[in-house]
Amino acid sequence: MRFKHTNRPGFWLGFIDFFTAGLFFLIYMPLGGLQDELDEILGRRTQRYWVAYLLGIPTLFVYTLVWMARIAEELKAKAIALGIEGPYTSWWHMFGWNVFGLPLMGPAVATWRFFDTLNKIERKLNG
Repeated sequence: MRFKHTNRPGFWLGFIDFFTAGLFFLIYMPLGGLQDELDEILGRRTQRYWVAYLLGIPTLFVYTLVWMARIAEELKAKAIALGIEGPYTSWWHMFGWNVFGLPLMGPAVATWRFFDTLNKIERKLNG
C-alpha cells in the first residue's frame, strides 16, 4: 500500500477533535483513510474508532483514551523497528498529555506527536 497522507497536521487535527469532543475523529478515521492506514501499518485489523468512542461514553471516554494510547504504543514499536529516529508517540505521551495536560491543550500536543510518528512511518514505508 502506498500512503498518500504523509504530512497530516496533527496539532490542528487534535485541536479540532478536542473542541468537538471526539466527534471529528468519528468522521475523519473512516473517511480520511486513517483507520485503514493504521490497519496496514500495524498488520492487523484494529478496533474501529466508532466502537471505542461508543464504549468510551459510559466510561467518560477513558476507554477511548486507552484505546488511542495503545495504538500510539504500537506505532512507537513500529517506528523503532523501522529504525526511525524519535521522538515518538507512546502510551504515556498520549495518556499523560490528554489527562494531565488538559488545561494546556494537552490533547492537541498528544495528537501532534501521534501524527508526527505516523507520518514518519508512512514516509519510510513509501520510500
